[in-house]
Amino acid sequence: MLDGETAIDVSLVDELIRAQFPCWDGLPISEVRHGGTSNAMYRLGDELAVRLPRLEWSKDEAGKEAATVPLLAPHLPVAVPEPVALGEPTESYPYQWSVVRWLDGGIAPVEAVDEDTPIRLAKLIHALHGIDATGRPWTTYRGRLDASDDDEPVRGCIAKLGGDPRLTAIWEQALEAPRWDQPARWLHADLHEGNLLFTGGELTGVIDWGCAGAGDPAADLMTAWLYLDERGRRTFQREMSEFDDATWARARGWALHLAVLALPYYRETNKFLAGIASCTIDRLLAERAW
Repeated sequence: MLDGETAIDVSLVDELIRAQFPCWDGLPISEVRHGGTSNAMYRLGDELAVRLPRLEWSKDEAGKEAATVPLLAPHLPVAVPEPVALGEPTESYPYQWSVVRWLDGGIAPVEAVDEDTPIRLAKLIHALHGIDATGRPWTTYRGRLDASDDDEPVRGCIAKLGGDPRLTAIWEQALEAPRWDQPARWLHADLHEGNLLFTGGELTGVIDWGCAGAGDPAADLMTAWLYLDERGRRTFQREMSEFDDATWARARGWALHLAVLALPYYRETNKFLAGIASCTIDRLLAERAW
């Protein structure tokens, strides 16, 4: 467990369901093991899943997803976890939690999925970015206008990872790139292997919308390094050719931001997320001659 993580098990989920949603009392409950750390997930019967924030920093995700996902889902070419009910904190559990529709499919490494995955990812992002975000506040997370307030922690994590000057150069190029000067666009802002669902190799679903918000589209373009291999990245970048070099520089910066902060944090506690971070760093360093 991570420091500050709330203990969650089947008996707690059963208690919450019985107390707040007795219509589902008696449905079988089973833990769903996955690579994420912000939420625990339990399958409830055949058609539902229960998501419970584990940590203080993810405590608002259930309410945020319940408000956001229904706005976006009708416009997307893949399935997303439809919110069904929002549970409240109790003496036994301190945060809001949610019941969502169960999505079939599973996560898969890029080498195990269809060759058209980069194109499907591009279609997903185009659809998401095309949803009207007028009046939405700018995100304070990935995709915010100014990433420089994370300069010190990013440089500190680069130092922990050996101080490779090439990583520092990628970060500095991102900070020096002109900012996004167009209206904010809807973002998922966390499109890595753990949040992409595949059925028979085809991209069919996207989960974990707790980071979603309106901001700089570079925060979704970073999937080029978070998930895709070199060949897939070239296809993806061709499909997203409307974006300029500055946007791609910021996208590299957000990919690096996620990776260098995650790798030392999860290295001993979550091998899956640490692996995503390590692969992202390798891809960033390998794509150009230095």
